[in-house]
Amino acid sequence: MIRFKTTSPEQTERFGRELAKSFCGGDVIALTGDLGAGKTCLTRGIADGLGSTAHVSSPTFTIVNEYEGGRLMLFHFDTYRLSGPDDFLMSGLDEYFYRGGVCVIEWSDIIEELLPEGTIRMTITGSDNERTFECDCSDKNQNYVIEAARKAGAETEE
Repeated sequence: MIRFKTTSPEQTERFGRELAKSFCGGDVIALTGDLGAGKTCLTRGIADGLGSTAHVSSPTFTIVNEYEGGRLMLFHFDTYRLSGPDDFLMSGLDEYFYRGGVCVIEWSDIIEELLPEGTIRMTITGSDNERTFECDCSDKNQNYVIEAARKAGAETEE
C-alpha cells in the first residue's frame, strides 16, 4: 500500500499528469472517495497527461465519457448510479477494458469484482485542499505511482 498527500487541486492534477506518462493502454484506475474528494480533479490531470485538450467533467448522468485527442483514449466512468456489477455488464461497459485506452472509474467499489487484474486502486480522502491517497497496485505500477507522486511534489509515506 502506498500513501501520499497532495495539498492543492493543482498538485492533485499534477500527480495525474505524471501518472499518465506511465500508461500504455489497457490501464484501469479504480477510484473511491466521498463526493468532492478529488476523483474528477485527478482524472483531469490524467487526461492532460495523455494529451487530451477536452474539458473533463464528472460523467454522473452518462456513466462514461470518452476523451480523444491524446496519445491514448480516456474512458471516464462514474458508476455511482449503477445498482451493482450486473448493471455494468448488462450495459456492455466491461468492453471498454479491452479497447486499448485508459479507464478511470469513479465509485469503483460498486463494480469491484469486475475490475481486471493489474487495476490501480486508489482511495482518496481529505478536506479543504489536502487529500490523502492510498494506492493498492502491482509492484510494476507501484514504482510508477511513487515516481508520479514524487514528481508532483506530494508527500509520500512508503
